[in-house]
Amino acid sequence: MLEQMGKAAKAASWQLAQLSTNQKNQALNHIADLLEAEIEVLLAANQQDMEQAREQGMSEALLDRLLLTPERLNAIAYDVRQVCRLTDPVGQVIDGQLLDSGLQLSRRRVPLGVIGVIYEARPNVTIDVASLCLKTGNAVILRGGKETHHTNQAMVKVIQQALEQSGLPTAGVQAINKPDRELVAELLKMDRYVDMLIPRGGAGLHKLCREQSTIPVITGGIGVCHTFVDETINVEKALEIIINAKVQRPSACNSLETLLVHEKIAADFLPILSTKMKEQGVTLHASESAIAWLRDGPATVVEVTEDDYCDEWLSLDMNVEVVSNIEQAIEHIRTYGTAHSDAILTDSLQLADHFVRHVDSAAVYVNASTRFTDGGQFGLGAEVAVSTQKLHSRGPMGLDALTTYKWIGYGNYLPRS
Repeated sequence: MLEQMGKAAKAASWQLAQLSTNQKNQALNHIADLLEAEIEVLLAANQQDMEQAREQGMSEALLDRLLLTPERLNAIAYDVRQVCRLTDPVGQVIDGQLLDSGLQLSRRRVPLGVIGVIYEARPNVTIDVASLCLKTGNAVILRGGKETHHTNQAMVKVIQQALEQSGLPTAGVQAINKPDRELVAELLKMDRYVDMLIPRGGAGLHKLCREQSTIPVITGGIGVCHTFVDETINVEKALEIIINAKVQRPSACNSLETLLVHEKIAADFLPILSTKMKEQGVTLHASESAIAWLRDGPATVVEVTEDDYCDEWLSLDMNVEVVSNIEQAIEHIRTYGTAHSDAILTDSLQLADHFVRHVDSAAVYVNASTRFTDGGQFGLGAEVAVSTQKLHSRGPMGLDALTTYKWIGYGNYLPRS
């Protein structure tokens, strides 16, 4: 089955690569229209997945990722239309020069070809990835988790219907509908047809792909995100940022997981933090030094463990650690972070600059929430993933990240001397 999907995707990618921007945008607008027209069908399919997920004891964090609502579906359709408004990178000349040999040499952006994406309980990824791939002239093979089986089937059906009605190959967007894990292992070896693989899921999935794939893999999306609270902060404004980063959508990979507080303000700041976290329903997982200032506060406080520092909570839980200075905060981030998104809250320009230079994450913030690490927030439209790697792409992956380039040389019957 996958062999045939791969062949069909490769053939579709050649056709998609030749489309004009207008042709691609028309197809994308048609997808957005059909998403809105089929909203009841999509919600019914999602409800099937939600019921099965609850029966199987899925966590509230993952249930939130899985859930579709009319508002979320309308937002997904809106994001597709936003992709239409973005500049098409395909065909852009990156740079060029006339060489001494007389050869006019340039680099031009071209599609990657066929993208493989493996993801879990995130049905919005189906549309995000498909829209970005189509905009850049790439075909895509999707493998969603069994949790999203019915939702993904309904969404891919809508996409393929829109492609067919637009005169484009339906094989441009395909999904592996069988939940067999053996098919994942087979997909990882399809380097003859698939040009890039993007896993969006837990650490286990990323490890599997890195170790077994014969296809180039872009990993990321695991966000153990930190915020360091310096002694110079404006307390009221800092608390507002912390609440936003932790509470706005705790199941997102860019939500705050560990708060690092300077020891000089711990006695005054942590009791206030406890009150605010109690109001938000956040459980604090505190170090021994932090518990001393949190013990008598209203928030629920438990002792933090080594594993807590290493994993995403994706829930209303937050680690709290007291550090003696910015260097200790940076060392903590280097030890436990995932190079996703980290922030400093400070009124010192010198410390802000030091933090930015020494924290080696895909996104580093000064006096801002880590929740900004998002393709839409960055002006990229949707995103296929947040890469924490350094090669090819880093941070939210938008349109440019789904292209490569070819060298093009023009001569006048020019031999090499």
